[in-house]
Amino acid sequence: MPNPDPPQPLEERWSAVDDYLSEAVSSSDDVLEAALKGSAEAGLPAINVSPNQGKLLMLLARIQRAERILEIGTLGGYSTIWLARGMGNGGRLITLELESRHAEVARQNLARAGLLSAVEIRVGPAMESLKQLSSRRAEPFDLIFIDADKEGYPDYLEWSLKLSRPGTLLIADNVVRKGEIIDEKSKDTRVQGARKFLELLGANPRLTATAIQTVGIKGYDGFALAVVNT
Repeated sequence: MPNPDPPQPLEERWSAVDDYLSEAVSSSDDVLEAALKGSAEAGLPAINVSPNQGKLLMLLARIQRAERILEIGTLGGYSTIWLARGMGNGGRLITLELESRHAEVARQNLARAGLLSAVEIRVGPAMESLKQLSSRRAEPFDLIFIDADKEGYPDYLEWSLKLSRPGTLLIADNVVRKGEIIDEKSKDTRVQGARKFLELLGANPRLTATAIQTVGIKGYDGFALAVVNT
């Protein structure tokens, strides 16, 4: 009797399932693949959301009937494309990016997707852009997606609330950190930033929140969801 196949490592199984799900539910297309290719050729880090996560963002924007979206962390614009596709006709998305080089790649990807007219990319430290939006009394956003430096998450939450309304949906990526989130003594500033963010999220009476663990081609991580109550 032949020996059974050795068990597949978990990480390989996660990626294989992600690939199957992406193909089964048509989570990508030529425009999105071109955005990933363009970002890779420009040397951007491959830390964008996965295709399935991107489609989830699009569906959440559509469920939210979002007409105004704020994204903190643009990178090459991959998640921006997904979010913009979920907006209603005439919707507007503002995305904040620290690196001018990343922003230029994002512009090219958004132009290829036919979405550049619906998206404004603001370059510079996110905190400065958030303060400017608040000082100019920007119209509240329907959905805010946080996917930038984890150390800044607590501050991004504070300013996101200033730019929200009752019913605004907040989404934050990469909050599980391969499970390291449970280590209260971690010396990783990204872990500590995510921990403080989650604690603030859960303690704020203005919010109803949860957090979900995820596995897939991006490894083991998770995201947080919250709705602004008041």
